[in-house]
Amino acid sequence: MFTTASTTADKLLQMFAAILLFVAVVGVILFIAGRFTGRRGDRTVAYLYLAPVVLMLSVGLLYPGLRTIYESFFNAAGDAFIGIDNYKTIFTDAEQLIVLRNTAFWVLLTPFVATGVGLLYAILVDKARIESFAKALIFLPMSISFVAASVIWKFMYEYRPDQGNVKQIGLVNQIIVWLGGEPVQLLIDSPLNTFLLIFVMIWIQAGFAMTLLSAAIKAIPDDIIEAARLDGVTPWGMFRFVTLPAIRPAVIVVLTTIAIGTLKVFDIVQTMTGGRFDTSVIANEFYSQSFRSANQGLGAALAVVLFVLVIPIVVYNIRQLRRSEA
Repeated sequence: MFTTASTTADKLLQMFAAILLFVAVVGVILFIAGRFTGRRGDRTVAYLYLAPVVLMLSVGLLYPGLRTIYESFFNAAGDAFIGIDNYKTIFTDAEQLIVLRNTAFWVLLTPFVATGVGLLYAILVDKARIESFAKALIFLPMSISFVAASVIWKFMYEYRPDQGNVKQIGLVNQIIVWLGGEPVQLLIDSPLNTFLLIFVMIWIQAGFAMTLLSAAIKAIPDDIIEAARLDGVTPWGMFRFVTLPAIRPAVIVVLTTIAIGTLKVFDIVQTMTGGRFDTSVIANEFYSQSFRSANQGLGAALAVVLFVLVIPIVVYNIRQLRRSEA
């Protein structure tokens, strides 16, 4: 009891010490910044304010990233240099190739399907009488965590052997039984289980896509829409030649944002299957190798591969944002 109280007190003291240190650093920066004036002074003040940010990014992001790259060239224990063997394992080992295949499925399907569903929904409910209620329904999954959504859909996919009058507690299998079929172990059969996990991500992200794209659609000037209607443009022509070009920047942002989130997906896979039954993806495999199998080298290499895959998407997103602002 005394030990627990002491530990809590120590943590509180550390928290207050960290707060005081932060206040002291900000105070020093403000004091020094107040001593400079003029154009040179403005530049110096800017550097002073950026210094803590650069320091924190270096400590919390740059150093760990470089350290991870360094460790990816060592063996499982981290005590012997093995060159690019870990990367060879990722691209040649049968299990790791399944991980890469699953990641490709996630990245190729989730962003486009979720964005497509969100865009279609945003167009269908735009200016409808129940627009707010309809949008709230599809946005609702965004209000819960990935873990909670995974638990919900794990129950939806639940399987029970068809023995006598045993009732299925999983809605999907119950529907299959109602239709005269046999219950299926949905989360065990590969690659079906991977697509079922992807569906959960789409279910969550469709609301995000709908919200951003709906806002972009409403931002289209009314005079452009009216001019197109007066010219006799069909609904499909309105979408193809007016709506889609106008919301293209928003579509790109939604696609790239969902793609980045999909590359890093971990919660859904870990909660629903734990990466078993050939459902693992890079982020989950990185966790499994690093913390379960104690293979620090391979885990670090997987983290580097994930980082490399994210970079092109981020760069493309930034370029498109700058182009849209120009």
